Amino acid sequence: MAQQDRSHATQQRLLDATIECLIKHGWSGTTTTVVAETAGVSRGAQLHHYPTKSALVLAAVDHLTKRRAEELRAEAAGHDRSIENVIDLLAAAFTGPLFHAALEVWVAARTDDALRDALVPLEATIGRELFRLTVELLDADDTRPDVRNAIQTTLELLRGLGVANLLSDDSARRRAVLADWTQHLITITEGTITEGRPHA
Repeated sequence: MAQQDRSHATQQRLLDATIECLIKHGWSGTTTTVVAETAGVSRGAQLHHYPTKSALVLAAVDHLTKRRAEELRAEAAGHDRSIENVIDLLAAAFTGPLFHAALEVWVAARTDDALRDALVPLEATIGRELFRLTVELLDADDTRPDVRNAIQTTLELLRGLGVANLLSDDSARRRAVLADWTQHLITITEGTITEGRPHA
């Protein structure tokens, strides 16, 4: 294996291990030593690629976001692309372990100025990418201000419901809220979904 390929493989192992540790141990338990051990790489290799915990975790957040976007596209490709199904797919992304890993970083950034300064622009980029992904999945006409606002509200709603689900099973209320909002979203986007794809 070429050196460049080995280096890339090491980075991927470290990023995957970071997400695994955030999910399992939380922010405080995710040390660079634990990540290196979980990834099966030396401390020297870890420090070479990511010299600080913040650098490692931020790279992992970016990595997990791209990975989840790829998974969402793959899942959507195998399903009916109705608004209901797309909302269900997105809702799952805001309640699963990858979302929990991201939350660990957000909470830590609240009291860590350096981490927050690095995380804010990354989260802005992630937010834009998630918005574009949602537009893509819905085939929505995002040139319309009302559609743009509805999609952004959808993402904020899903994020809030995901947080509410952390401490207790909120699935029944979440389903009711999303059912109501989905009908509203269908009304707003009526006529903006590509012909041939169902609205409901």
